[in-house]
Amino acid sequence: MSSLLYSIGRWAFRARKLVLALWLMLLVLLGGGAVAFNQGTDDSFSIPGTESQEALDTLSRTFPQVSGTSAQIVVVAPKGGTVDDADVKTPVEDAVESIAKVDGVSGTTSPYSTRVKNLISDDRSAAIVQVQLKGQQTTVTPETKTALKDAGADLEKALPSGSQVAVGGQVFSQSLPSLSATELIGVGIALIVLIVTFGSIIAAGMPLATALLGVGLSMALIFLATLFGSISQTTPMLALMLGLAVGIDYSLFIISRHQSQLKAGVDPEESAARAVATAGSAVLFAGITVIIALAGLAVANIPFLTTMGLAASVAVAVAVLVALTLTPAFLGFAGARITPGRRAARRAAAASAAGDRAQESGSAQDASPAPTPTPSSPSLAHAATAEIPRGPFRTWVRAVTRFPIVTIVAVVVALGIAALPALQLRLALPDAGTHPKSDPARIAYDLVSEHFGPGYNGPLIVTGSIISSTDPVGLMEKIGSEIADLPGVAAVPLATPNQNADTGIVQVIPTTAPDDPKTADLVSELRAKHQHFLDEYGVDLKVTGTTAAQIDVSTRLGGALLPFGILVVGLSLVLLTMVFRSIAVPIKAALGYLLSVGVAFGAVTAVFEWGWLADALHVDKTGPVISFMPIILMGVLFGLAMDYEVFLVSRIREDYVHGRDARRAVQSGFVGSAKVVTAAAIIMISVFAAFVPEGDTSIKPIALGLAVGVFVDAFIVRMTLVPAVLQLLGEKAWWMPRWLDRILPSFDVEGDGLQKELELADWPEPGGAFVAAADGLSVGTRRRSLLHDVSFRLRDGEALVVHGPDRTAALALLMAATGRTKATAGTMKVAGFVLPTRSAAVRSRTAVVRLDAAETPVDDVRRALADRPQLLALDAVDAVTDPVERRRIRAALSGALASAHDAGRPFALVVSCVDPSGLDDLLPESVEPNDIHLGAEPAGATHAATRDHTDLPAAHLEKANAR
Repeated sequence: MSSLLYSIGRWAFRARKLVLALWLMLLVLLGGGAVAFNQGTDDSFSIPGTESQEALDTLSRTFPQVSGTSAQIVVVAPKGGTVDDADVKTPVEDAVESIAKVDGVSGTTSPYSTRVKNLISDDRSAAIVQVQLKGQQTTVTPETKTALKDAGADLEKALPSGSQVAVGGQVFSQSLPSLSATELIGVGIALIVLIVTFGSIIAAGMPLATALLGVGLSMALIFLATLFGSISQTTPMLALMLGLAVGIDYSLFIISRHQSQLKAGVDPEESAARAVATAGSAVLFAGITVIIALAGLAVANIPFLTTMGLAASVAVAVAVLVALTLTPAFLGFAGARITPGRRAARRAAAASAAGDRAQESGSAQDASPAPTPTPSSPSLAHAATAEIPRGPFRTWVRAVTRFPIVTIVAVVVALGIAALPALQLRLALPDAGTHPKSDPARIAYDLVSEHFGPGYNGPLIVTGSIISSTDPVGLMEKIGSEIADLPGVAAVPLATPNQNADTGIVQVIPTTAPDDPKTADLVSELRAKHQHFLDEYGVDLKVTGTTAAQIDVSTRLGGALLPFGILVVGLSLVLLTMVFRSIAVPIKAALGYLLSVGVAFGAVTAVFEWGWLADALHVDKTGPVISFMPIILMGVLFGLAMDYEVFLVSRIREDYVHGRDARRAVQSGFVGSAKVVTAAAIIMISVFAAFVPEGDTSIKPIALGLAVGVFVDAFIVRMTLVPAVLQLLGEKAWWMPRWLDRILPSFDVEGDGLQKELELADWPEPGGAFVAAADGLSVGTRRRSLLHDVSFRLRDGEALVVHGPDRTAALALLMAATGRTKATAGTMKVAGFVLPTRSAAVRSRTAVVRLDAAETPVDDVRRALADRPQLLALDAVDAVTDPVERRRIRAALSGALASAHDAGRPFALVVSCVDPSGLDDLLPESVEPNDIHLGAEPAGATHAATRDHTDLPAAHLEKANAR
């Protein structure tokens, strides 16, 4: 990974104008497409397969008058009067008639109607005009909503002075998420932090530029996606918040590493490539974990939540791609201008030059100062004996690791106590009751609660087929009367069949608000009586309505938390085990993540349910939190926690594997990464916190939870608990069973493979003249060493002949030389790539043909040559005994050799056999042989003997001896 990213970083640095132009062109194209073709957002919360959704789907066909969304016009009489007064009743009835004619309205119900009960309050001071609309909440046109608001305003003018009219209901229950100036505060804080971190305005502007471009691309892609499916209004806001935060952080990590390398004297181009290779590897890994976690929201099996997770995943993926390509391009434009302390160095050099000139007596010519010598480019590895820099981070890590057990116990106890409020976390979907108190829909909601009871804001509908009934009206009245007597039911305003008398509905008003747990209990009680109604009345009743559907959504989301949590924690264990080659580190990281999540949930509960700091954070109503907050917060915080874990612990492990004592590496690695992790965390917290005071009601709890979660995870878990645990474990922190190490893929996050490639760039000689080379190569299994201490050099046009009685050992050497098996020791380079670091690149440039297992040897060789390999390995060539086939293979090899030379491409052979005599009729004349004799030893280890050409044909012996 690091080697590939190294190449990408170098290319982007060199082709910076092209990279910038391509990203800007993509932004313009996608942005234009989004403006032209987006279909708008859709906030309908449906869950296929639930009882409420099935009943709503049935009602849309059999009883469309009650299946759509609705509105309410609440009328409150002047103080001392009633809604029965003529000056109130007449305007209300006139308004009912005029509203019925509004386009998009399917029907109106007058509070004075004898067919419906309970639309006038018990004290006769208030009335409700019910307005049934065509279609669902998200399909009602803005014109229809405006007409309803205008009708409410006209009615208030027609009523006596002191009257009050409010327009609300389900159709107005959703608020549009929007950006405000407050969100810009987070960006401003991020800019200040970046300037302090980098000490350069140019460097500070780069992460913001990449993040804003990434967010723009993400928003364009999300709105283009509305062509293919519905997307909720919360989705782009979540993607914006997350994309902005990770976009800044990912670029920050790369630029920070680049600056530190520039300070050490690395050339800007080389430094940019290395920064993308090392910090970029961690960025890529961290981004992948966030993407997988967000995509894992699909486990809830809720379409709108799946869409939200995928959209946020896209935002993170774009942020990663932009960071890995546009950041090095920006570094190319900046050159050495963002080197830390560059101005001070310039001033010192100028002062030194001035002093030199002053010492020159009588010289009329200014002397030019000698160029400052540039230190040689340092290795990617830190010197094992380097002194740990002094500063606040060194003081902190020494303090928390001095008595690690005390630190661990204190952190776990403190965070455990802070997480206790999470036990009282309640979930629900938002309605008009969560709007600001000045919002017209909230005013209507509060008036209904005040004069009629909170349950009137969330009526339930009980429905079923009554096609077999001979008295549909009487049947529905009996069912309605029985439901009215149930605990928790305030009223049953309506119990009626439809016009075809095949479907009946009962409107049920709970005694509690829509988001009250007792309302959910009532829904459960009604559903529990399903068999009773079926036995007593022969009706298969289902409970539905907007409130019931929202309760179903919350129940499904609550049930998905445990499997999602298991998925996320399990994922973290597997991924971190692959990255850090450790058992203890992943377990510690997962437990720390759970502590962070618990505290984040506790903070949300304390603010949004208990009311702590509610006024300061502009929380207009305390109560249940939006249902999908926990699962989204868990997914996003998981990715961010893994960010900090990777950037902090990978630096500690980097120092450990390059020679430091395990406990000393904790301090040096912490000091080397703490500054950038601190800056990244502050930026994340600032961006998330900026969405809390003026944010959308759906985003507020998510943003607060993420801000608190990031603070806890970065500063308390990762920068306090983690070093203490690693200090306590010492060497044991990096223990891993050998069998597990072998089966798990390796992520080169620390850049070890890249470091080895850079060190071997001129090995075995400058210019890369050898197609393949090896020194001290060993290959084997856990039970047997097949090869030991093998060395060879193979140039273009040569053949390496591996011969001896042990065919297994010969095949092992061929497979290792072509990148198909991993050597247990030694150094090897094939086609310019170091093994095993670049095994994939070597495999794509080599081919292996096992002639002893080939049914058509000639065809197999030709197919292998068709891919134009630089190295072709032929195993068991003496298994081909037919002279005709051997000549045809020779002809194919000769043609491949000539074609390669014409194209300026190297080509060499590795062949294995028991006896090398008689290879003249198989190898092309121009190929020079280079042999290795393998002889089995009693101990089972096979060693490479010194070069022995006695068994080779005379023509080949002459060439070999000449060399």
